[in-house]
Amino acid sequence: MPTYTPKMSEIERAWHVVDAEGMVLGRLCTEVARILRGKHKPIFAPHLDTGDHVIIVNASKIVMTSGKADAKTIYTYSGYPGGLKSESYRTLLERKPADAIRRSVAGMLPKGPLGRQMVGKLKVYAGPEHPHAAQNPKVLEISGARR
Repeated sequence: MPTYTPKMSEIERAWHVVDAEGMVLGRLCTEVARILRGKHKPIFAPHLDTGDHVIIVNASKIVMTSGKADAKTIYTYSGYPGGLKSESYRTLLERKPADAIRRSVAGMLPKGPLGRQMVGKLKVYAGPEHPHAAQNPKVLEISGARR
């Protein structure tokens, strides 16, 4: 039996809004990555982007459990000698909370062009407002991610 491959005309993309206030970073990101990838749909194919768009609001109110905000370190490398920079998740969450969530979700998606396409459907905002009201997004309740 051949593998089913959905056609581009069969893929319908919905918009979801997730309120990240009081949610645990890792639990939120796994559910968002699942929706971006399209694993919640019956037409899921691992080699195609069948996922939906996700808007995350209140990113500045995300939490990390058991001191991980101080223990985990993020590294960025410019490519030049001496260009390695490191900072803890706590400082990143204070400085750019949207980047912390975007990095965590991107790490859970496939690497390469397919994963970059999926990350492009993720919109993260530090506050409660977002400019995507015209898309009529549905509010997505993620269970078990509240602290």
